[in-house]
Amino acid sequence: MDPCAFVRLTVDQLLLKLPAVLRPSSGAAGVHPSTSPCFCTLHLHDQPSSLARTAPLPLANACFPHGAGGPVVLSLDAAAVQRLSGRPAELVFTLHAGKSTGSAGCGVGARRALGRVRVPVDVARAAAGETVLARDGWVDVGKPASAARAQIHMLVCAEPDPRYVFQFGGEPECGPVVYQVPGGGAGGGQRQPVFTCRFSAGRRAAMTRSLTSESSMSRSPSRKLRSWLNNLHGDGDARARRDQRKGWMVTIHDLSGSPVAAASMVTPFVPSPGSGRVSRANPGAWLILQPTAAGASSWKPWARLEAWRERGAVDALGYRLELVFDSGPVECAVPIAESSISAKRGGQFVIDPATFPEGATGGAWPFAGGFVMGSTVEGEGKASRPTVQVGVQHVACMGDVAVFVALSAAVDLCMDACKLFSHRLRKELCQDQDD
Repeated sequence: MDPCAFVRLTVDQLLLKLPAVLRPSSGAAGVHPSTSPCFCTLHLHDQPSSLARTAPLPLANACFPHGAGGPVVLSLDAAAVQRLSGRPAELVFTLHAGKSTGSAGCGVGARRALGRVRVPVDVARAAAGETVLARDGWVDVGKPASAARAQIHMLVCAEPDPRYVFQFGGEPECGPVVYQVPGGGAGGGQRQPVFTCRFSAGRRAAMTRSLTSESSMSRSPSRKLRSWLNNLHGDGDARARRDQRKGWMVTIHDLSGSPVAAASMVTPFVPSPGSGRVSRANPGAWLILQPTAAGASSWKPWARLEAWRERGAVDALGYRLELVFDSGPVECAVPIAESSISAKRGGQFVIDPATFPEGATGGAWPFAGGFVMGSTVEGEGKASRPTVQVGVQHVACMGDVAVFVALSAAVDLCMDACKLFSHRLRKELCQDQDD
């Protein structure tokens, strides 16, 4: 498989240093950088706004000797790399004093522009396999002739981040072919079929027998894992709404027809009492499955995905992903992703240490290297053909890719499973493909 040339821009150690003239006198009113929170926006010049980011900008003092918060990461796909390789790229920092949110009382009038800084980045060198240090140190903000200039500290680097890119040929519930996309969709060649996808909505007996008889984790399961596996048998609940959103399964097959990964809905997606939505307190769940060494007819859990419908100002799909490890009689689950995706606009599901709070795993990050996986998710009611990106360092064989493809299908189907219960599901989600 030929990977696509992605580039990862990382901005770290952000700090702001102010000249004495900018510090307010006693009793002065208004927004001052020394008394108000500061932030900066980052974007690549002449590039889509989707690549823009916002980051806090703490003042340089003993409390923040190396900057606050984690690094800011911009991922350039193959198409962006191609656009930027023919000319110098500029990373633009726009500095502000004031709050970065547009809430009432903190709008544009409550912000003060401090200036702008441009940092050239050699994207072509990074795409060719070289780590490029674009800036490390203090940079003056404002006009050179000004005696009272602020300074911003930054560490900016660009590094190669090759990824394999795959795309579903249709919606996961319609049994599409999954293709590898050379060049990441940037005209790098003709896509090649690598997997087929099969969806079912109820028949789970064969999978259940394999899990409960063959998996080493099921011979001596923990109480929590045993409840996951027992849910595969169903709970006999005859309510129509629950019946519509339980028992879903997606199986990924290689081109010879052998199953190489699967995603099985082990906890039904049901409305919380007195509500028409799946709540965070009672989420639905999937197990992402791999074949065991005994063969493709037996399976073991690889990860557990939970999803729910978020409440609040933004209508969103919330999710949490945990890796599941076989540790004998004691269950071991390590969280690796938790976020939300707009139910209206869609977004991207991502496994990346740069987007996951440090220490949230409860231990060391379980993957070597940076970016692990990303998958596009369309908004509710829109036709979806997920595009899946997998970091090259996490792929030793096609079976490694297959579990990420199965995970991508499960995430995509969560948008339907978490639809408000006052809305009907599409007919493809209510019957097996063979029916």
